[in-house]
Amino acid sequence: MNSTTQAAVPTVRGGGQPRFSRGREIVAALAVTQTIGYGVLYYAFSVFLAPMQRDLQAGGTQVAAAFTLAVLTTALCAPLAGRWLDARGGRGLMTAGSILGTLAVLAWSRVDNLPQLYAVFAAIGVASAMVLYEPAFAVLVSWFDGRSRANALLALTIVAGFASAIFLPLTGLLVDRYGWRHALVLLALLYGITAIPLHATVLRRRTQASGNVAESATGRTQLARAAFRERPFWLLAITFTAHEAAVAIMAVLLITYLVHLGHAPALAATVAGLLGVLSVTGRLVTTGLQRLLPAAVIAAAIFVLQGLAVLLLPLLGRSVPGAVGCVLLFGLGFGVGTITQPHLLAARYGTSAYATLAGRIALFSIAASATAPLGAVALAHVAGYGWVMVAVAATCVLAAFALLAYHRVSFRQASN
Repeated sequence: MNSTTQAAVPTVRGGGQPRFSRGREIVAALAVTQTIGYGVLYYAFSVFLAPMQRDLQAGGTQVAAAFTLAVLTTALCAPLAGRWLDARGGRGLMTAGSILGTLAVLAWSRVDNLPQLYAVFAAIGVASAMVLYEPAFAVLVSWFDGRSRANALLALTIVAGFASAIFLPLTGLLVDRYGWRHALVLLALLYGITAIPLHATVLRRRTQASGNVAESATGRTQLARAAFRERPFWLLAITFTAHEAAVAIMAVLLITYLVHLGHAPALAATVAGLLGVLSVTGRLVTTGLQRLLPAAVIAAAIFVLQGLAVLLLPLLGRSVPGAVGCVLLFGLGFGVGTITQPHLLAARYGTSAYATLAGRIALFSIAASATAPLGAVALAHVAGYGWVMVAVAATCVLAAFALLAYHRVSFRQASN
């Protein structure tokens, strides 16, 4: 780590306990805002899909395209959000994003046609780039270091990992009781009254450790440009883009594929629900093993196990135990990429340009999560679901090999 990045890593001096307490407050605040943010801005859409089709008199594909537009917009905005976070910290960006997200969801409740829906979801995509995992991780990376950083990321993702389990049934209940438009108003208010004040009052602006702002900005720019010319950075980009694509395909198509294998829809949904539960287990295992093995090696091994699980699913998945076993094995890696990427980026490049680098990777990985399921559906129609599973397995293996290549290059450079 060079002097520029070292200067940006927060240190604990005489007032260590207040800083530690403030760090816990930041983690707790972000855990709340990420859980509600993902619940409202991301997961709730699936519950509103059917009633929106009826009210807007539109096809399912036309309505679902709004969500795809939001995810692609998030991907396009990620690099810009990253540069802002490195320069100014998270308080202003995340506060503005939570305001925009609240207003966008309120506007969503008033849409009467597809153009309005698409405009609203473009705004939700911008807001998501400002308030969801990438900026939250940037805040934690800039505040913590070492083991404290790993624990903070783990705590945040464990809590936020329950967003779907909380908000899918909650949203369904609100829609049944109040209708989809009033349900959106209630969700917007819930998000606004929690996220806006927490982002505005708990998050802290990054302080310049040394030199003036212009010098720090120059150092960040030079570090980012140097990273973009390095093979290790692009190996990380390939790793997490490929893994995000594999995870997105399984998240979207797993229930359909289990039904295709002969399982009842209710059982298929229950088995697929294990992915979310196992993502928490995978994150705990990964963080614990980092004391014994390099993070890149741990994640690569888990990616290979995911590929094996997907290959076995067509062979073993027609029985309930076989389907459960394959889903459990794949689920162990469901959230591993989420916590491994910030760890590796911060360990190699420090914190001064972390959000800029993460934003560049997010441009590719988030776009992959939006488009890969569409490609998988097209492949399933042409060649069958078996070939989709082969493609997912190959993608997991690609992510593992790219990560091992990154580890070898980093280890060789550290040894010289």
